[in-house]
Amino acid sequence: MDIEKDYIKLIFGLKLRQVRTQKNLSLFGLAKLTNLSKSYLNEIEKGKKYPKTDKILLLCENLDISYDQMVSLKLDNNLAPIGEILKSGILKEIPLELFGIHENDLIDIIANAPAKVNAFISTIIEIAQHYNLSRESFFLASLRSYQEAHTNYFEDLENKVVAFSKSFQINLENQISTLELSAILKEEYGYTIKELLFKDQEALGDLRSIYVPKSKTLLLSKEIDDPQRAFILAKEIAYNYLEITDRLLTFSWIKFDNFDQVLHNFYASYFAGALLLPRKLLIDDINLFLTKEQPRPEEFVALIEKFNVSPESFYQRLTNLLPKDFHLKNLFFLRMSHHIGSGTYQIKKELHITNQQEPHANEMNEHYCRRWVSIKTIDEAIKQNKAHFFDAQISSYENSGNEYLVFSSATKDPFVENCIRSISVGILITPAMKKKFKFIEAKPVVKQIVGVTCETCAVKNCMERASPPTQLENKKRHENTDLVVQQYIAKYS
Repeated sequence: MDIEKDYIKLIFGLKLRQVRTQKNLSLFGLAKLTNLSKSYLNEIEKGKKYPKTDKILLLCENLDISYDQMVSLKLDNNLAPIGEILKSGILKEIPLELFGIHENDLIDIIANAPAKVNAFISTIIEIAQHYNLSRESFFLASLRSYQEAHTNYFEDLENKVVAFSKSFQINLENQISTLELSAILKEEYGYTIKELLFKDQEALGDLRSIYVPKSKTLLLSKEIDDPQRAFILAKEIAYNYLEITDRLLTFSWIKFDNFDQVLHNFYASYFAGALLLPRKLLIDDINLFLTKEQPRPEEFVALIEKFNVSPESFYQRLTNLLPKDFHLKNLFFLRMSHHIGSGTYQIKKELHITNQQEPHANEMNEHYCRRWVSIKTIDEAIKQNKAHFFDAQISSYENSGNEYLVFSSATKDPFVENCIRSISVGILITPAMKKKFKFIEAKPVVKQIVGVTCETCAVKNCMERASPPTQLENKKRHENTDLVVQQYIAKYS
């Protein structure tokens, strides 16, 4: 949409509709008064057409409004906020097409009930401001919804990895090396790869790579390990093979210029994960692991370390394959972060397949349950000074009764100094799930009663509590008050 031209059409259409409805005229009635077709007037009101001067004069005459007032871009109080939104171009920022919504559909909704839509939009903006929702956060939330809508499995990208492997004669039953990835970038795509000590420049300390499009030069930090190098190289191959040009130039990302870059970053990351963790190979390994009656933690760690990937890439790949190939769609993915010495644990990334699972992020500065294995692995990694600490538990949620088998790995955050992060995948325990994870019945995994946050948790005598259950107590107090009020209403009715 050409926002400058179309903004004028949209504003005129909104004003025409507003004046017409204020005069208590239907589209049919206005068409009869003006001898203009109903369909033509409808297109004007939807912002699809802008009438010529003689038509505007005709409308003004029949609606008893001045020409200057009608063509002015100034809106009254009811429409002013919507006008600001249209003028700002925010509709171009929202990835409507991902969810099957056309921009004109949204315009129709705005046009049909401007006052109500205005109130709704104002509410959304207020909530976003209250929670300090940035443009990037909004983009990432949109992407997460897109992933969840597709159960985080994208057949076209899986097929493109297979097609790539055939084209470049790569055996997906073996691990691809960083040397081979580098060779493809250099020989096929004309890359120059250079290693630099990024920490020599304080501002670059958190980066792992920079891509220079003009010279097709990939700058790599000397401090990255081999799995990080493999992932970066595989992403660069993805950008080229998928013919993506509107892309991010750094890893990790600094900012997104538009939503397409967010989406393209996801596509490249997905392709890289599927290349480094081939679907068939990983499925075979998972099936082998599931046959074990008493699996040991070291065996799961060995499964991760069999591939040249970080624990995060491995867990992310599980969220692609468990829903598709194992029919386990009720699962969550969490990345938690903890600065050593602080008392806080933050959820930095989450994904919920099928439904909103437990646990989930909380923006009220509440304390996440200290019984989560996601937090315990962080604490143990610090206490034992381990590069990779793995654990698993069955989390039984006191409030809902749901139980999850949760795998969690804690490692140093490669992008933040003095920070440990844990990556976790949790799978809702159901009768169908138990048939696949046979060791669940053998009870080799510890069960722990947990909550979501301390403030909302009903667990009694919890020694790990970081805060009293204030929200739960408030809820119970309100319920008790309502019960007494209902008794009085019944008594005096």
